[in-house]
Amino acid sequence: MKLIDGKQIAAEIKEELRSKISELIKAGKNVPGLVTILVGNNPASEVYVRNKGKACKEIGMRSKSEKLSEDISEEELLALVEKYNHNKDYHGILVQLPLPKHINEDKVIEAISPKKDVDGFHPISIGNLVIGKETFVSCTPAGIQELLIRYGIETKGKHVVVLGRSNIVGKPIANIMLQKKEGANSVVTICHSVTKDLSFYTRQADILIAAIGSPKFVKADMVKEGVVVIDVGINRIEDAAKPKGYRLVGDVDFDEVAPKASMITPVPGGVGLMTIAMLLKNTYKAYTMYGE
Repeated sequence: MKLIDGKQIAAEIKEELRSKISELIKAGKNVPGLVTILVGNNPASEVYVRNKGKACKEIGMRSKSEKLSEDISEEELLALVEKYNHNKDYHGILVQLPLPKHINEDKVIEAISPKKDVDGFHPISIGNLVIGKETFVSCTPAGIQELLIRYGIETKGKHVVVLGRSNIVGKPIANIMLQKKEGANSVVTICHSVTKDLSFYTRQADILIAAIGSPKFVKADMVKEGVVVIDVGINRIEDAAKPKGYRLVGDVDFDEVAPKASMITPVPGGVGLMTIAMLLKNTYKAYTMYGE
């Protein structure tokens, strides 16, 4: 069994981007910019936004965080998004979800220019992904594919089984792996909450991607020998031995499944760290395609 080290790959991607941005600075050119828009005081969202800003700073990317009050109107938020659609210093716009209940998330996502949709959630980005056109791919699925490619994991003709059908992970990674491209070209099965005899499918997986938000759900008897396991889950479980009283585990029971796997992502230290790295990569891509 070999660990797929998301921390190492994320660091490599950041270093590659830092080097490219350093060259832009030397040449006296504008640098890529990312603006994050945070509405309200969700502690988890605040941590995510802070980490994104820190990552931008590490690689020399311009970043800005717009922190808005919980009671901002939908019209005011849409106006701010439109302002950044026309701001040439910011090539990526990220509205941190979830939004307060009085704001229509779909309307806000659709207001972001597809040229600045570095989160890859705009319907145009999703549509382009499905038909195989060049586009911004949402960051966690893009990070999964990057791990497969950089670890030299064969995907062509392999059976990829995806657990979960969320718009953020399950649906996009299934569509990514279907494409006739490098790091894809796979046979894909999507399983979800009403799949009967789930183990029948998971035991067929050459590559199992677990994204269902259920701690330690996948057990050893659900996978075959030599499977590659990508665990997207990040779940808190109580642990009195830890200072915070909890620890993080994935959707896969690591201790049980790892001995049967040829390769596996740990939690933490696996897919989660790739998400911000791919956000930075998407922002650089937006800069090269539509900015400068």
